[in-house]
Amino acid sequence: FSGDRVGKARRIAAAIRGAGGFRWVGIYDVTPAEITVIAWSGPGPPEFPRFPAGQGLCGAAVASRSTVVIPDVSKDSRYLTTLGSTRSEIVVPVLGSDGVAVRGLIDVERERLNAFGAEDVRLLEGCAAALRPLWEQRADGG
Repeated sequence: FSGDRVGKARRIAAAIRGAGGFRWVGIYDVTPAEITVIAWSGPGPPEFPRFPAGQGLCGAAVASRSTVVIPDVSKDSRYLTTLGSTRSEIVVPVLGSDGVAVRGLIDVERERLNAFGAEDVRLLEGCAAALRPLWEQRADGG
């Protein structure tokens, strides 16, 4: 990744984290084979910075092309640990300009159960729509 793109992704993750009062926010790239973290804001890096595209809650969001909200990650076998104290997670796909292909993901985690409501979904889906240019630039080599 170009340093400028990673820097933008870091600033975006920090802004989303601050706007929602979230504990951890990750921005991920999605290819047909793999999901890879670009940047994050929070206590530390994800335990799995890259993994096959069909795995985890991120893989579920890619497969469904829709937001995945998990109120209790300990009850979902798809969960891949980011931070050991995570209790709930939301993953929002960023669709490409074709409106079909998932190009990226916003992954947000909190340390309490049932932590995400309709307001969080609206905020994060709005962010995903606004972030499409981060992946459009990548397609253009930028």
